Amino acid sequence: MKTAHTKVEFARLPKDYAGLCQMLTPRPIHDQVDFENVTEITDAMAGHKFTPDQEDYFDLLCRLIEDYEKEHAQLDAAKVTGLEALQHLLDAYRMSATDLARLLEVHLTLGAMILRGERKLTLNHVRTLTRHFGVPADVFLS
Repeated sequence: MKTAHTKVEFARLPKDYAGLCQMLTPRPIHDQVDFENVTEITDAMAGHKFTPDQEDYFDLLCRLIEDYEKEHAQLDAAKVTGLEALQHLLDAYRMSATDLARLLEVHLTLGAMILRGERKLTLNHVRTLTRHFGVPADVFLS
């Protein structure tokens, strides 16, 4: 599918399942190129009124994308340290080191020290973070 880049347009997509499969055969996604090929088609299809065959094809491609993303999220999560996860959560919640210190009810300088890796999180800190962010404790323990 990935060659000279031509944008996939919904109006040009086949209406029947066999025609869609000739364009891109649904199969497990193994790499980034496969992923880009599948998402290019689903992006073109999203938001349009489907024939029953197009709907089945779209649903299958979406399941393949979900499977690929779940598999890769688990692999990537294993590589993330607790400190990186904490920094990501703080960024997502637009929280600073000072906000972290306030959340943990510690001296204001301790938040920055934790983020620099100079101090470790205590069990009570992990419990507080788990409650606040709604994530499992093991996120912070690696």
